This record gives sequence, structure tokens and C-alpha cells, in this order.
Amino acid sequence: MNSQKLDELLGRAVVDFGATFNAALIRIGDKLGLYKSLVSGGPQTPSELAERTNTAERYVREWLNAQAAGGYVSYDKITRRYSLSEEQAFALADETSPAFLPGAFQLALAAVRIENRLTDAFRSGAGIGWHEHHHDLFQGTERFFRPNYAGNLVSTWIPALDGVGAKLRKGASVADVGCGCGASTILMAKAYPNSQFVGFDYHGGSIEAAGERAHYAGVSGWVRFEVAMAKEYPGTGYDFVTFFDCLHDLGDPAGAAAHVLRTLKKDGIWMIVEPFAEDTVEENLNPIGRAFYSASTLLCTPASRSQEVGLALGAQAGEKRIREVVLQGGFTRFRRACQTPFNLVYEARP
Repeated sequence: MNSQKLDELLGRAVVDFGATFNAALIRIGDKLGLYKSLVSGGPQTPSELAERTNTAERYVREWLNAQAAGGYVSYDKITRRYSLSEEQAFALADETSPAFLPGAFQLALAAVRIENRLTDAFRSGAGIGWHEHHHDLFQGTERFFRPNYAGNLVSTWIPALDGVGAKLRKGASVADVGCGCGASTILMAKAYPNSQFVGFDYHGGSIEAAGERAHYAGVSGWVRFEVAMAKEYPGTGYDFVTFFDCLHDLGDPAGAAAHVLRTLKKDGIWMIVEPFAEDTVEENLNPIGRAFYSASTLLCTPASRSQEVGLALGAQAGEKRIREVVLQGGFTRFRRACQTPFNLVYEARP
């Protein structure tokens, strides 16, 4: 046995052990407004922060020390006060930031609640539907993806698609499939008010939340949301169809691709946003790959297995596999339009 390699493994385990606990602490700080209060109130002692947030000082003190040990909060040993640096505030207290983190931990904590059921699914091969998860998963998913979409969708992704921006500015018919709580649909609707948007998702609770968010965003006049499956959503003659981080979750992605083709105009475009992945396992053995493979084990693979066909592409399918599925659905043109460290954006045409 190589003792150095063992020590390296144990070191990684200690980091993960602490990170597992810290996920819950980040969620607590998010729910109680502790991060936001550290921004609005400046450097504070535990008692000052507890008073500002109507919480118990002893719990807050321990929370602050855990956060400081992990680098999520800054500590001044001279004044014995805690604060957030500009970068920490940007990532932990600003929900409009493209680097906002608490939604990711809300999603992760909700996902791990199915540990016992997933253990059984490993034995049986059965699926677990998206709707069967804890309700925090739906809000957490929206809060996780929305910052990235806000930072990239209108400014980078749509301009990378040939002619789509011009169509949307003039006035186009758009279907956003697998829209969840509507973050992507609403972002597009706010940017392109001359177009008509409809968001589809099979989860009724998410569709209800999406409708409420559209009302508050002031886009209800040209946006609506309906409950529908990806292979069955209604309407034809769409200029633009979008799938955000959901194609790999489907039981029959090729069947969904065929349905998209039937609903598009002859010159229509399908935009597919997927988690970043290379085509081989070895290329994905890195921190981002680990996060996506883990999420795929807990969420994406069980969701696909719960549906018809149950292909289970997984969140690290890669461009080659996505291309195969899209072409199998009848599309003749497929290309990678652009990418970020976390996403691949594809354009498909009839």
C-alpha cells in the first residue's frame, strides 16, 4: 500500500466530509438571511448578527466559525468580527448574480433526501419521477439554473444561433419545453416582447409557480404556461423550440426530438442546452464532471428510468451522444453553437 496515496485519499475525504455538513449550513444561512445581513450590516460579531436576524447567538457563532473555516465568510482576528468580501457577497447574497450559489445547495440537499429509495432503485433498476422529490428540489433547481441563464441566454446563447435573435425581435412563436418554474421562458419574454412564448412542463406545481412568476415579471400578456409532456406538447408552426438542461432527463429523447420536428416550421430552430461534458468518461473525471455525474445518479438517471423507454442518457452524455439522439429524431443539421464551463449549447434544424 502506498501511504502517500492513502493520505491523499483521506485528505479528499475530509474535504468532502466537511462539505457535506456545510451544504446544510449554507442553506440555513440562505433561509435566515445571514449572508444578506452580513452585507447590509457590514462586519459584525455573532451577537450583532444574531440580533439583526432575530436568531440565537450561540448557533450563529458556531455557524460563522464553520463558514469562516470553509472560506465562505471572512474573519478579522483583531476586531473579532465577521464579514463578506466582495466576492463572497456576489456569490452568496446576490440572487441576481450569475455566480449565486445557495440555490445549488438547496437543490443538492433536496436531491439527497431520496437516498433510501435510490438504494432500492439500485437493486431493482426502477425509476424515480421528478415529481416524487421533495418540494425544495423544484425551487432549488430554478434558483440554481436562473443565474447562469440570466448571464448567458440573451447575451450569448441566442446570438450564437443563426438568425434567431432577429426572428425573436420581429416576433416569433416560441415553445420552451421542460421549463420548470419558468426562469428561461421569462428571461426570453422580457428580452423579446414582440414574440409569443409558451412554457411546457409535466410537473403541475412548477407550471403553477411559473405562471405566478410571469405575472410578477409583467410578461403575462405574451407568455403562458401549460402542463404537457415533451413528446406530447401541443401546437405547430413554432419558429423556435428550446430545451434547457432537460433532454438527458427524458425517457425517450429521440421520441421527443421527433415531436419537436413535427411542431417546428420548416425553417425553425431547436436550441438544446445541456450540461458541459466531453464524449469519454476519462475526459469528464474532474470536479465539474463529478458534480454532474453525482446529480445524474440522484436525479437524471432515475427520472429517465421512470418514463417510457428509459434511455437514461445521463447528465454527462456528451456532444456525440446528443447528436445521435437528435438525428435519430429526424433532424438533418446539428452543431455546437457555443459553450460555457457548465453548458453546451446546440442548434438543430430540420
